[in-house]
Amino acid sequence: MTIFIGNLSWDAEREDLQHLFGQYGEVTKCSMPLDRDTGRKRGFAFVDLSQEADETKAIDDLQDVEWMGRNISVRRAEPRR
Repeated sequence: MTIFIGNLSWDAEREDLQHLFGQYGEVTKCSMPLDRDTGRKRGFAFVDLSQEADETKAIDDLQDVEWMGRNISVRRAEPRR
């Protein structure tokens, strides 16, 4: 499963997310897509943890929590359409 994190602070970096989600388990993948035209962050990210139970706990604990000055949205990522 992949976790979607939305409404991220523009100051958030991959290392910040790895540290936050690393408290729940081993982070196996972390990506912050950039805008193709401007190269700026798009305000969301994706994280994978090694254990599904850890991912579920992270989603439950972090949904609508204030982090770096913003209430982040944390949920199971949906497949691309």
